[in-house]
Amino acid sequence: MDATPPPATDAPREGARQLGPVLASSSVTDTDVVGPESHPVGRRHGEPTRWWLYIVLTLGLVAMVMPFVWMILGSFKTDAEIRQNPTGFLPQNPTLENYDTLFGRLDFTTFFINSIVVAVFVTLGNIVFCSMIGYALAKLQFRGKKLLFALVVGTLMVPGVVTFVPLFVLVANLGLVNTYPGLILPFLISPLGVFLMRQFMLGLPDELIEAARIDGASEWRIFLRVIMPMCGPAVATLTILTFLASWNNFLWPLVVATKEDMYTLPVALALYSVSQNAARYGLMMAGAVVVVLPMLLLFVFLQRYFVQGIALTGIK
Repeated sequence: MDATPPPATDAPREGARQLGPVLASSSVTDTDVVGPESHPVGRRHGEPTRWWLYIVLTLGLVAMVMPFVWMILGSFKTDAEIRQNPTGFLPQNPTLENYDTLFGRLDFTTFFINSIVVAVFVTLGNIVFCSMIGYALAKLQFRGKKLLFALVVGTLMVPGVVTFVPLFVLVANLGLVNTYPGLILPFLISPLGVFLMRQFMLGLPDELIEAARIDGASEWRIFLRVIMPMCGPAVATLTILTFLASWNNFLWPLVVATKEDMYTLPVALALYSVSQNAARYGLMMAGAVVVVLPMLLLFVFLQRYFVQGIALTGIK
């Protein structure tokens, strides 16, 4: 029997010949395989602009931070050194005398507590009431809705000095001078807070509210369980803006709080850092450091939500 092996098949060669025209007609080029970031020309073109941007941002950061650094370092100087060399940066003889005077000789703890109480209650009031009014203006339908929103926007254009005297007369007639309610109640609601919450809530989907109503949820339950959990960025923005305004408020506590035990930090700092002879700059800087520190900490914790609230508010 002839044991001659079978001839080898030419299937691989035939498959390669069939695939060749397909690859030749394909539109895949070298630029599709190699990304644009691999081209050296693109990198050389983008680098100068990026470096100039870093330089400009760095200069802006230094210009903003340097006054705060100078204030902190100045709080460790004596008044004589500040008057002798006002533009000096590093203290020659660092001292804690200013902070010792601030917390030891002055009743600074009481002033700090007063500022905390007023700022916290004013902030909570704005979060609650501005959110409620914003929800009504954004998602509820009622007669006079557009007129009410126009009044809110119009109130933003009225200077606070115009309503200052009538507001003080009202507070005085109610017997709220030298009290926490006198410092808190006039600022529980702000037009800016109502406008901010209303604009943010306009971007929330109406389908969620309709689904909750179909399930039998009341408006209070919808507001607390559906709307407010989605308003984190807007609430954080309102918290920072309201707390900052209340914490730095000077004129209203100066007029309403006539007793020393009701002074807030800005009022106490202004009254005790200036004597009859001259200003006590070291004490003033030490007090300014204590006043600024809580605001910096608050912004550090809420900065991510603050940026989101500013970016998302007013889109619709």
